[in-house]
Amino acid sequence: MSTDSIEQLQAEIRRFAEDRDWQPFHTPKNLVMALAVEAAELMEHFQWATPQQSQHPDPARLAAVGEEMSDVLIYLVRLADVLELDLLAAARAKLIHNGQKYPAAAARGNARKYTELAQDPQS
Repeated sequence: MSTDSIEQLQAEIRRFAEDRDWQPFHTPKNLVMALAVEAAELMEHFQWATPQQSQHPDPARLAAVGEEMSDVLIYLVRLADVLELDLLAAARAKLIHNGQKYPAAAARGNARKYTELAQDPQS
């Protein structure tokens, strides 16, 4: 188990950007755009895959997926740093909010949107 933290990763990414004098380019707008591009590159690895293939990618594909996931994570962590947002606190708050929107008893075993759960008389 890794003992790394988001804060440690954030500091490493910040230093990486500072060492290259990239701060002027790391505006929230640019970081969000880069994040979207990297997410699209991640999606490409699954675009035409069957459900089985997507669950069990071959080692080369899995390595490529890991690289794209890392790009997404790096941009997301950098964006949180630039905006001075506590990403872990935001994620925990969102989990609480989602728990209220999707109570386990109503949402278990289905993929319906929360607005459909509330309308379902069985939930």
